[in-house]
Amino acid sequence: MCGIAGKIYFQQKELTRERELPLIQKTLEKLYHRGPDDSGYIIDKNIWLGATRLAIIDLSPSGHQPMKNEDDSLFLVFNGEIYNYKELKRKLRKRHKFISQTDSEVVLHLYEENGIDCLKFLRGMFTFAIWDSKRSHLFLARDRLGKKPLKYYYNDKFLIFASELKAFIDHPGVPKEIDWAAVDEFIAYQYVPPPKTGFMNIWKLPPAHFMMVNADGRLKTHKYWDLDFGSKLHLAEPDWKENILSKLTESIKLRLKSDVPLGIHLSGGIDSSIITALASKISGKPLNTFSIGFTESDYSELPYARSVAERYKTKHHEFIVKEDVLEQLPQLIYQYEEPIADPSILPTWELMKQTKQFVKVVLNGDGGDENFAGYPRYKIMQIFNFLKLLPFKNKFSNFASKLYQLTKKRDLGFIIRLLMLNYTNHITFYQDLVSFIDGDIRARLYNYEFKKILKRVQDDNVNTYLIDKFKTIENLDILDQILSIDINTYLPNVLLVKADIASMAHSLEIRSPFVDHEFMELTSKMPSRFKLCKLQSKFILKKIAAYNLPSQSVNRRKQGFLPPLEHWFRGQYYDYVKSIILDKQFLSAEILNKKAIKNIIEDHKNFRANNAYIIWTFICLRHWLKTWFNL
Repeated sequence: MCGIAGKIYFQQKELTRERELPLIQKTLEKLYHRGPDDSGYIIDKNIWLGATRLAIIDLSPSGHQPMKNEDDSLFLVFNGEIYNYKELKRKLRKRHKFISQTDSEVVLHLYEENGIDCLKFLRGMFTFAIWDSKRSHLFLARDRLGKKPLKYYYNDKFLIFASELKAFIDHPGVPKEIDWAAVDEFIAYQYVPPPKTGFMNIWKLPPAHFMMVNADGRLKTHKYWDLDFGSKLHLAEPDWKENILSKLTESIKLRLKSDVPLGIHLSGGIDSSIITALASKISGKPLNTFSIGFTESDYSELPYARSVAERYKTKHHEFIVKEDVLEQLPQLIYQYEEPIADPSILPTWELMKQTKQFVKVVLNGDGGDENFAGYPRYKIMQIFNFLKLLPFKNKFSNFASKLYQLTKKRDLGFIIRLLMLNYTNHITFYQDLVSFIDGDIRARLYNYEFKKILKRVQDDNVNTYLIDKFKTIENLDILDQILSIDINTYLPNVLLVKADIASMAHSLEIRSPFVDHEFMELTSKMPSRFKLCKLQSKFILKKIAAYNLPSQSVNRRKQGFLPPLEHWFRGQYYDYVKSIILDKQFLSAEILNKKAIKNIIEDHKNFRANNAYIIWTFICLRHWLKTWFNL
């Protein structure tokens, strides 16, 4: 694992060390957390490349980056892990001299042999940059699912890139301006869809894309991979169980290879529990497992994680999210750099911080829900046509609202919202379902001045990010459509970002067996009925888990990894909420209508609605504006 960066000038033939070194050092300092074990740089012609290294495979100095080939014509900076690198190396060593045991050197020689087609052979998570000195072009690439990030800025004079935009945002010639259209999309989706970042004209390379940058400033991006949900394998249930178990076991085995201490994040849910079970069998020795929970028992999965740990005799570590966790939010907002409002960044951050005390590499269960239709919303989509026909939905909603005030049950809050969504078709319904702040709510909350700004900077297709994704997959059944959407949006833009930033901020590597691209190519060929069968989610995975896990881990309701925001914002953090969102400086930015947002807070406080996610989104936005733009 590493932090990588570089800059190519389009109007200058030769760079000098004296001029560029201060800029290079400044850049690498901002990436130190991603690679505290080593750092280095090269300057060649009109480009420099730099890297900070977190040593996982081959701890010797021979793994130093940037790497170069035998005739010094190619230079590489690499971030990630290639799990099939030994197999690739055996084929390459017949024609190339290797000086290290690293996977990054394999990527360098693989490009030398195959050019951009090298991407076809790589199994793992990565971003990398290769400077081809002979051809005077820069080749940048990102892994298929988007595990590893790459941000960049370019104009007619230069292109600069890095693993995190904080590494170059303060460089000369790089603008630091708010992309207000992206802010509106953040409020809609709780993340900024690619290629935007929230910063004007600073972009992120989307997953499964490469970019070719020529020395004269020409730039081309191309998508090199996608999942195919249209071609199904028609196998019997026993065959699916055997194939899935075999491929998942292979994926886990590949990710257990490490020259440093390794463990597993065990949430207590079925995904991380099956990873723990299979990894323990493969390893044959006690593994470290790590779990985190909350003092509020309704939100904590620690007992379920503990039962799995006991069954497999792991070295189990438990942590509790501290009550002052929101005090760390400004630090988190800085590290995440883009606006993000997934509440689970709070426990994720604390879990990474604690885990780092014991190991350097951790496996987790990310991707299990997207592979096997694990989220409750998939069940809702399966009965969409029934819900659409329900008469008097508004009356049901009003009744549930009154019942919610009496019983204070959070499930009722969700039912109220569900009944009020747009039922025009399954596409608009799903867009509203996954967004806690739909267009109607935003219209009520936005200040008149902010609406004017958005009208000026947005095109006619505002907030159609998800709807546009559906247009390319209309031939699939509804469940495959939703899974494809989530794998191309929520998974890379929220889940994988959340894990990468939090882990690398603590110099910790995260590996996700469910996000292995070969494994996902297999599950995409599985007919929907083996994923969601008669409203039973993860049908095949649960069949496999039944032989490996305690029954309560297999059959219980999905809980999620969310902090108790609903309780916090009515209780101990009520005054905090008002001080943040109703702050004069924030309101002076003229984004929110003061009366409308005040009503949102008070309605939540008095159980007239569950507005926790709306409140949380604007808390995150307020901190982002203050952290990066002093607003």
